[in-house]
Amino acid sequence: MALDLGAQKLPVSLEAEQAVLGSILIKPESFESVAGKLVADDFYIEEHRQIFAAMQTMFLQSRRIDTVTLLNTLIKGGAYDEQSGVAYLRSLAESVPSAANIADYGKIVKEKALLRRLIAACDEISATAYAESGEIDAILDSSAQKIFDVAQKQDSKDFRHISEVMQVVYKDLQYKSEHPGEVSGVKTGFSELDNTLVQLGKGDLVLVGARPGMGKTSFVMNIAVDVAKKTGKAVACFSLEMPAEQLAMRMLSGEAMVDSRAMRSGQFSDTDWENIADATIALAGCDILIDDTADITPTDMKAKLRRVKNLGMVVIDYLQLMQSGKSIENRVQEVGDISRSLKIMAKDFGVPILCCAQLSRGPEGRTVKKPMLSDLRDSGSIEQDADIVLFLYRDEYYKDVDPKAQVAAANTAEVIIAKNRHGAVGSVTMGWNAQYTKFRSLEDNGLPEPPPPYGQA
Repeated sequence: MALDLGAQKLPVSLEAEQAVLGSILIKPESFESVAGKLVADDFYIEEHRQIFAAMQTMFLQSRRIDTVTLLNTLIKGGAYDEQSGVAYLRSLAESVPSAANIADYGKIVKEKALLRRLIAACDEISATAYAESGEIDAILDSSAQKIFDVAQKQDSKDFRHISEVMQVVYKDLQYKSEHPGEVSGVKTGFSELDNTLVQLGKGDLVLVGARPGMGKTSFVMNIAVDVAKKTGKAVACFSLEMPAEQLAMRMLSGEAMVDSRAMRSGQFSDTDWENIADATIALAGCDILIDDTADITPTDMKAKLRRVKNLGMVVIDYLQLMQSGKSIENRVQEVGDISRSLKIMAKDFGVPILCCAQLSRGPEGRTVKKPMLSDLRDSGSIEQDADIVLFLYRDEYYKDVDPKAQVAAANTAEVIIAKNRHGAVGSVTMGWNAQYTKFRSLEDNGLPEPPPPYGQA
C-alpha cells in the first residue's frame, strides 16, 4: 500500500504495522522478536508510534503487556482516552490470528520505513544540488552520508528516545553477564595494554603519538595484523608516508621474524626463507587493505571505506600528512577539522580508528623527555577529539648509556596512556625488537630473543 502525497506516494503497510502491534497484544513475549530491530519512528501512523513506544516502556519495566495495562500506560501518557483507546486496541488484537509471523511483519514495517527515509534523503540531496551553494566536495560528502545513514539503518537527524537506547544497553549488559570476560570492542593483542585499556571501543578515535623513529608505524601495524588475524574482519590501512610495498615488507619482517635489514639486502638463510613463505601465506589470508594515496582527505577515506564489507578497524599513518580538502588557510584549523572528521568517521562506521600523530620538538628541550599531550603538533583539538591518546617512548632514543644498559633499553619501549576516555591512564612497558620492527608484551615468551646486531655472529 502507498499513501498519496500530492503526485507522489509514500510506501506504507498499514496492515503490517497493525499486525506487529496485534501480535504483541495476543502474545506479549513476541516483543523480543522485534526488540532492537524496530523503533517507534519506523511506524508511519502516529497512533502506532505511540502504542509501540508504550510497549517499549512496559517491556523495559518487565510489565505484562495486555490491552488493559497498555491502555493505562497510554492514558497516563495522554495519547488516548479510555473509550476510543480500548476499542482500537481490541481491533488490533483481533487483526491477527497468530503472533507466529511477527518477525516477518516487523521486516515489512522496517523496509517501508527505510524506503521513506531514502525518499526523504533524496529530496534533501536534490534541494541542496538545486541551491548550488557550498563547495562541491562538501555537497558530495553530505549526499553520500545521507544515503549511507539509510543503508546502515540509521537516522542521523531524529532523536532516539531513552527507552529505545536503554533497550539496546540492557541487552548488551545481559550478553556480557552471560559471557564474562568477553569484550565488545577490539583488543590490541598486547595483553598488558589490553588489561589497562580493556578494549578499543566501537567508534573510538585512538591517537598514537611519537617522535620520528620511535616505531609508531610498526606499533599500529602490529595491532592491525593481530586484529585481522583474530577477528577475520577487514582492516583498512591508509599509508600516507610510505608505499604499500614498503609497509607490507615491514609487516612481513615482523610476522616472519626475519631481520628487517636482511629483508632489504636479500641475504637470507634457509630458515629465513621458510619463515618468509609461511608468513606470506598467513598475511595473504588476512583481510588487510592498503591505500597509499599521498594526499588523501577525510572525504576520500569515507568514500572508500563505505565500499569495504565487514570493516573491523581503520589505521591512518599519519595525521599531519592529511589534507582537509577545504579552503582553510590556517594549518592549525585545518588539522583540527581533520581530527574532528576522523572522530565522526569512527562513530559513523562503528569501528576504532588508529591514527598516528607526529609530536613537536617539545620533548627535546626538556630534562624529562617523555611526551605530554601538549606535544601534539598543530592543534589542541587533536587531544580534544581523541578518545584515547597513546605515546611511544624509548629511553635509548635520547640517552647515551653503558653497553649493558643500552641493550636493555634498546629492547624495551614504554606505551604512555596519556588520555583514556573510558578508564585509567598510566604506562605499560613492552618489548621492542627493532630487527623485526615488532612490539611484544613482556610476558609473551612466544617470540624469540633478539639476535645479535645484523652481520655479527
